Amino acid sequence: MLPLLGGVFLGWSLGANDAANCFGSAVASRMVKFRLAAGLCALFVVIGALAEGRAGIETLKDLTPVNLEQAVVITVAAALTVSILTILGLPASTSQAAVGAILGIGFFNQEINLAGLGKVVACWFGTPIGAVLAALALYRSLGAIYNRLPITLFQSDMLLRSGLIAAGSYASYTLGANNVANATAVFVGAGTLSVFAAALIGGLSIALGVLTYSRGVMETVGRKLVRLDPFSALVVVLAGGVTVHFYTLLGVPVSTSQAVIGAVLGIGIIKGAQTIKRATLYGILSGWFLTPPIACFIAICLHFAIHLKYIPH
Repeated sequence: MLPLLGGVFLGWSLGANDAANCFGSAVASRMVKFRLAAGLCALFVVIGALAEGRAGIETLKDLTPVNLEQAVVITVAAALTVSILTILGLPASTSQAAVGAILGIGFFNQEINLAGLGKVVACWFGTPIGAVLAALALYRSLGAIYNRLPITLFQSDMLLRSGLIAAGSYASYTLGANNVANATAVFVGAGTLSVFAAALIGGLSIALGVLTYSRGVMETVGRKLVRLDPFSALVVVLAGGVTVHFYTLLGVPVSTSQAVIGAVLGIGIIKGAQTIKRATLYGILSGWFLTPPIACFIAICLHFAIHLKYIPH
């Protein structure tokens, strides 16, 4: 059980940070209480991991063959990368950190599945673009329906609140389904866990992060790039969830943060590009490009340090 702690820690940090992508806007705008949001998020993360986590696990475990020791190095390196970038105030993609660490070990093994890697990297670039397009389409279509409803202000508030709860639950499901592979796929590759056990342990780890340490991030999300009204927040969460679910069906773990930021940019395009804070956008982009090489470097250093041998004079 001890070797799995790296994966559990990575799953925990993933849940603590990425729960905000599902319910952050709803909690920050006081439309949904944190306890309800956290409870629903944790529940649907586990359901998603168990229902649709297999495809992503199969993709990551096949990037390079690993043993148990290397699996531990990969998860610890990915967790350290996410922690370092978070401390520096840069957004970190757990998916990119996990793949970067896997590549670090792949260099030692001299065996990397280039076809699988190419598929993963292509989906990284496709995630924010797909989310922008999804947000544009959903904002126009849902807006047309919403504006024609003969409802009072109170009914509108109740409808948006219910919509945010439903969209947040769906996004939580896709978070578990797509990202559980980041935490535990390498242990399947090492022969330590079955796919079901990996999905269960990874899902529970993410849920634990949601329940214990996600409140601060939830209450501050959605204010950095562009300010969101409740309807726009609903569109962002739904667009992010649809985008991540699409890549889940392709079997590629992607960043829920990139999906949500892409959706927020889509709203920014509709409301006017001047509402988007460029400095924050540049910081986000730098975090995206730094994550894989940093994780790769840390994994190489950890692997090298473990195999150092003391030679007495």
